[in-house]
Amino acid sequence: MAKAPLALALWLCISFSALAAPQKKPPAWVELTPEQHQILAPLAADWDKLEPARKRKWLGIATRYPKMKPDEQARVQKRMQAWVKLTPNERRDARERYKKMEKLPPAKKETLRQQWDEYNRLPEQERRKLGSAPNKAPSAAAKALATPPAAAPASQVSPATPAPAVAR
Repeated sequence: MAKAPLALALWLCISFSALAAPQKKPPAWVELTPEQHQILAPLAADWDKLEPARKRKWLGIATRYPKMKPDEQARVQKRMQAWVKLTPNERRDARERYKKMEKLPPAKKETLRQQWDEYNRLPEQERRKLGSAPNKAPSAAAKALATPPAAAPASQVSPATPAPAVAR
């Protein structure tokens, strides 16, 4: 009978010590494998400045990358290249818009995806023209409910704006 409480106490000690142990620091760029270098090449210049959580996210993408279809791999590379061109503020804004998009009801998400698909079907010249059109100053309510680039009306989406980010 005394064994059960002792076993429970031992299990709790082990569990809490494992939780309290610091997470392993993600590797520096020079510590990545050649395959990871190839996949994550667009991030090379910024890798050592990334937060550990961001490095882990990108390493997860690099792990899944070989199993992706060629078109998915191309999309990941294109988005990674677009991501590194963003300023830190633009990246922060993109993350915030992504989080807001994730909270939308499924019907609203589907409507926004359809609008994005419609925009992407436009000829390149038309998209460029729409992207260069000056945007009206958003109202306070619009600022509070800002939507991701993929969700913005076609007239407000810049051609340089990537589709909803891969970053999660």
